This record gives sequence, C-alpha cells and structure tokens, in this order.
Amino acid sequence: MPTKRAALVPPASIVLGLLLVGGLHGQTRPASTASDARLPRFEADLSWQWPPKLPNNWVVGVVTWVAVDRHDHVWVLHRPRQVPVEISDRAAPPVLEFDAAGRFVQAWGGPAGGYDWGDMEHSLSVDHQDNVWIAFHNPLERSWSAPVQRTDDMLLKFTSKGKFIRQFGGRDRHALGVGGNTDTTSVHLATEAAVYPETNEVFVADGYGNRRVLVLDAETLAFKRMWGAFGTQPPPTLGRGAEANANVVTTTDPKGPEHFNSVHAVKLSHDGLVYVGDRSNRRVQVFTVEGTYVNQVFVNPTAKAFRTASGLAFSTDPQQQFLYVADYENGQLHIVDRKALKPVGSFGTLGTKPGEFLGLHTIAVDSKGNLWTAETQPKPVGSRVQRLRFKGIS
Repeated sequence: MPTKRAALVPPASIVLGLLLVGGLHGQTRPASTASDARLPRFEADLSWQWPPKLPNNWVVGVVTWVAVDRHDHVWVLHRPRQVPVEISDRAAPPVLEFDAAGRFVQAWGGPAGGYDWGDMEHSLSVDHQDNVWIAFHNPLERSWSAPVQRTDDMLLKFTSKGKFIRQFGGRDRHALGVGGNTDTTSVHLATEAAVYPETNEVFVADGYGNRRVLVLDAETLAFKRMWGAFGTQPPPTLGRGAEANANVVTTTDPKGPEHFNSVHAVKLSHDGLVYVGDRSNRRVQVFTVEGTYVNQVFVNPTAKAFRTASGLAFSTDPQQQFLYVADYENGQLHIVDRKALKPVGSFGTLGTKPGEFLGLHTIAVDSKGNLWTAETQPKPVGSRVQRLRFKGIS
C-alpha cells in the first residue's frame, strides 16, 4: 500500500472493506450509500503464510479445500500429483493439519491397502466426532488436471489420525453401470460431505457427475434418502463437462433451471436447514433435512463468469445470521442474510494480493469468526490458503 496510508493498516493485516452491497444480484452500490445494515468486517492476515513451513522438505501441490474442526485446527487438502515434476519426490501427503496458531501438526493420506484413494482430491470435512471425510472427482474435463481417465466414485471416512474407517462407493463404479442419480450404493464425482450431529447423518453433494444431494447414515454409510433441485427426483446422469454449458442468465423461468448442474457445496445450519451450492446455476438452494425445498438465492447471476456458488460457510454467532458464499470465478466473497436469504454485501476481487482471490474454491469459519479461504488454480501463485480475521460487525 502507499506509504501515506501505511499507518492506517495494522502491520499484519490488510483491511477488507465491503465493496458491493446487493452484489449477489449484480448491483454495485458502494457501502456508503446502503442502509444502516450492520455487516461483518474482515482483514487479510499477513501473519498466516502460504506455502507453509513443513517437515522433510515437503512441498504442496494445488490446494483444493480448507476446513476447521471443533478445536480450531485447520485442515488443508492438496493434490500431490499436481506438484511440478521436477520436485514431485518432495510432495507432502495430501491431508495437512495445522493448529490454531498455524503450526504444522501432522500429514497423512494417499493410496494404501483396504480402500480406494481417488486420483483427484476434491474436498475434506471434519465432523463433530473428529472424523475426516474426503471426496474425489477424477477425471476433470481439463487435460492438465486428469492424471488418468478412471473415475473417482467414492467417499472415504477416516479418524483424525488417518486410520481408515469406511468407504462408500468405489473406483470406476459409474463405468460399470452404477453410480448414477438413482444409485444408492455409490457417488459419482462427489464434491463435499457434511455431517449433521442431531441425526448423525452425512449429507453429500453428489456432485460433478450426478445432480443430487445424497443422505447416508454417518456410522454405517447405509443409504437414507436423496433429492435433486427443488426437492424433486434428480435427472438421469448428465456426465462431467456439462458444467461448461451452464447459462442461467438466458433461462425464461425466474426460478432458474429445474435441475442442479454442479452440486458443489453442502452445509447444515444449527436449526436444521440444508444449504446447497449449485455452482454453475449461480444459486444456493435451501432444504429441510428431509429434503423439502424451502427457498433459493441467486449468486451474481449477471456476471460474465458463471461459476459462482462454490463454497459455503456460516457466521459463528448463535443465530448464524450470515451465510458466506465463495464466488469461484469472480474473485468475490458474498454475504447473505441467512434468515431472509437476501444479499447484504460482497467483497474481494480477482488477483493474487492478500485479500484478493483466484479460483475461490471453498471457505471455512473458525470459532472466532475468522474466514479461511482455499484458492484452486494450476499456477502456484493462484493456489493458496488465506486467513481473513473477523473484526466485528459495523
């Protein structure tokens, strides 16, 4: 920042103002002209460094996910296969754990006997019992990121120490004639899993290949139920790559497309509502835990780049007043009034500086209200984890 402004900025942070109000609907009013709504405020924390300091001279590939557990430990999932070839022998294991201060704790994961580790890591979540859930999504439509053409049709459950517990689905299930939208034994390129403690069920965004939300018993992984957009039966499998043809702007139905396109995110609120990020259809849909449709909000529907609702997180106040939405292609983080399901603000822009984003893939929140962001890009400068410190409501 310019020298004359440096004194206004804390030494380990860069203030992130609310750049857009009503930004989810394409409006660009500056915050100063808005109503008296009180909104969360964040700072990009420069004390959190990426790439991190790791033992064994390890290096990190493309970052794909970040999660925070109930102990405020930060979990990062990366893709060892996307470490540059010349240093691939130094690739760290795919699962990395850090404590609340950012110190390295442990690393584990990768192919082993007893389960099918996917070829393309996608998401990681940690439940209320400290179990770790990992989803995969190989192959992608882009040749640079698909090491092989076999499909990742599995969801894996581990202890926090990396001990394998259970697997749902398996490799190449879709190629064998299973793994579609009617299958109750497998996912097909699933994108995220979230456990609801009240029912001990795991809700799966399924995902890239399928177009549904899948609900399993979190202990046995037995099938419970499933649904598509608006709570209806999901359509026949469309196949990977249909996301590139999405165009919600031209639809004549104000509700948007009748089916999910890329079911990219799933989160459950304390009051038992399921929030689903339908990324390429630029929207978040809300359901009861039984799958009854409640409402939806569109995310940046007039933006040229259509992949918007990529990651979801809630504010940490008891009412979870705000829903945060990561906008993958437009480099923004949108803020939604959760109860009203209406946009109240947005910040961020495309770029590589602190507080800017490239490929904002997902977000997480710790107990202090800080935001953690994971940016997924093939170039190292666009692949990182950032911490945005919560500075209160103003």
